Amino acid sequence: MINLERLFTIEKENLLEFSKTLKAEDISQLVEWLTVKDDKLRYHSLLLLEHRSEEYNDVYPFWDIFCEKLRSTNSYQRSIGVMLIAANVKWDRENKIEITIDDYLRILDDEKPITVRQCIQSLKKIVAYRIDLHNKVASELISIDIMNIKPTMRKLILVDILNILVLIKKHNTSEEIDTYIYQALTGELLDKKAIKQIELML
Repeated sequence: MINLERLFTIEKENLLEFSKTLKAEDISQLVEWLTVKDDKLRYHSLLLLEHRSEEYNDVYPFWDIFCEKLRSTNSYQRSIGVMLIAANVKWDRENKIEITIDDYLRILDDEKPITVRQCIQSLKKIVAYRIDLHNKVASELISIDIMNIKPTMRKLILVDILNILVLIKKHNTSEEIDTYIYQALTGELLDKKAIKQIELML
């Protein structure tokens, strides 16, 4: 069974390898630790579960717990829900994402810009495995009112949105996506470096 002392001694770069050694009871324990107040314990538990989900499907059974986190009053718990759902979409043989996606995309309107960013960035994993959700995801991203976001976060969130739209565009292009990308690249929010970054992806 995994213990706290062991968890705290693992270097961040070794978490992926360590995740491969987890047993069923370790995974249950890590999911429990996601709710503790200790930032380091909570964060390491999240990283281990994310890494484990890259190669194994034994975190997927906790999907419903992650969904509950989307409705938490705690923004960190909402972020955890977003990231672990996205990490497990690849194992979603029961098609639970169909029921979850609306709650998931509501996080795009979260009061915390950092949580919004984590939601958008995590969509990369969802669009990679669920082409059928591309139109819905693109529509929600395009409808985000960038000017409602605090000024220091606008450019960052716009770049996050563009990164996902460019991925979607490779499979499902649309006039709305093309127009949004064009307006973003010719608008005033992005600097030259960000514009070049997006153009290289197109």
